[in-house]
Amino acid sequence: MSTANLSCDVLIVGGGVNGAGIARDLAGRGLSVVLVEQDDLASHTSSSSTKLIHGGLRYLEHREFALVRKALAEREVLLRIAPHIMWPMRFVMPHEPSMRPFWMIRAGLFLYDHLARRELLAGSETIDLRRHPAGLPMKPFLRRAFVYSDGWVDDARLVVLNAIDARDRGAQILTRCRCVQARREGGLWSAELRSTVDQGAWSVQARLLVNAAGPWAAEFLQQQAGVKGGRTLRLVKGSHIVIPRLFEHDDAYLLQAPDRRVIFVIPYEEHFTLVGTTDVEVPALTTPVKIDANEIQYLCDQVNRYFERQILPAHVVWSYAGVRPLLEDEASDASSVTRDYQLELDTNGPVLLSVWGGKITTYRKLAEEAARLIAGQLGVERPDWTEAQALPGGDLSPWLTPSDRPDRDIDQFLAQLVAEFPALPPALLRRWVRAYGGLVRAFLTPDRPLGEELAPGVFEGELRYLRASEWALTLEDVLWRRSKLGLHLSPPQTQRLSQWWEAEDQRSGPAS
Repeated sequence: MSTANLSCDVLIVGGGVNGAGIARDLAGRGLSVVLVEQDDLASHTSSSSTKLIHGGLRYLEHREFALVRKALAEREVLLRIAPHIMWPMRFVMPHEPSMRPFWMIRAGLFLYDHLARRELLAGSETIDLRRHPAGLPMKPFLRRAFVYSDGWVDDARLVVLNAIDARDRGAQILTRCRCVQARREGGLWSAELRSTVDQGAWSVQARLLVNAAGPWAAEFLQQQAGVKGGRTLRLVKGSHIVIPRLFEHDDAYLLQAPDRRVIFVIPYEEHFTLVGTTDVEVPALTTPVKIDANEIQYLCDQVNRYFERQILPAHVVWSYAGVRPLLEDEASDASSVTRDYQLELDTNGPVLLSVWGGKITTYRKLAEEAARLIAGQLGVERPDWTEAQALPGGDLSPWLTPSDRPDRDIDQFLAQLVAEFPALPPALLRRWVRAYGGLVRAFLTPDRPLGEELAPGVFEGELRYLRASEWALTLEDVLWRRSKLGLHLSPPQTQRLSQWWEAEDQRSGPAS
């Protein structure tokens, strides 16, 4: 077992979207950062979302106007800085007469359109489902619907891109590494880290500690950091199912359930439909987090209330679940608990910053506010910078002249690649552009062979890039977080990739 000593300004515990976002912001302000994640990046809550960048239309019903305004403003920021992994999406909300009245939804959508400046996303409208393509798969009793805009995001890649940018700006990112203890000693935080792969150990001295452990935040404070108190979290499991494609167009649906929850039905990975989510309070964390039979049936039932084609639990081809660490409030049911966040400073000795709550859409704003607090505590004066700085792969200026529509720039970049590499299928190039943006040039160049095609659309060059540059340590990291290729490959194809991966481990050592 090897031991190494590290020192830094800030040690961050947690490699989800909040931890990675804070690491990126701080590194860009010139601070030395070490981020430690006990599993893979985005391996828990941050890869288990509904994959939406949204203001949270239903939060208006709970009068969370400040949260909605903040999230609506962030939609536009994120769509500009990461157009390869985020893009606009239209949502169809059928009007079910027995649910919320028409005037209430219309008023809510008016607020949704106008609470924050909107340049990239179209406003809301009403449609006649009997004449609109969105009405074709729906039951005939549904006649009117509302249509509004939000955004889609590849959540796990969002975390990885933040970590890449943090690393490129000097941060050290340690995955599969657990913070087993952190103590205040001599005006610093002294932490012991332990690899979960080879039991390698690190001793870290940090001026400030950030607790961004998500659902484990309260547990980390008490058990690893030895700090009493802190906020109370409500742990709420959200589960999703994936079924064969339910409709042909590219718009998504928002369905109202009789329990006043809402369910999203979203085009997913070309050939599938994503349905979610549930809200089930859990008393304690268990891993792995799994959907249960009642949740699957609930999601099927909600889809079947609205769509002509009926789905059964047997139709589910994949499911996933994650635990959201929500701020404790007075809400009586899990779906009403606030999705806002709180940053808590503990200055009883070397500073501790704990992150409570939050949602994907506001992660950058959370990170910016956290970085300001941290910089102030450490006596560093550096301006905010992430609002206008593209995430890795999002800046396409080396290859084209950017316009005021980043989504169209991505399409133009794809067209260039299709012309440059006519031997490669356009669908494959589109997948790469949507995952990597400009980073695709790290393994796709005219003078560098891609290597063997190990499975349809899966080349050695891409896998070696992921191993070397994106902390992909196992094949699961690739198939279910860096991509969703696991949905598209047969068992023999997956087995072929597994054999190649094991051979690479033996040849060059495990991916770093």
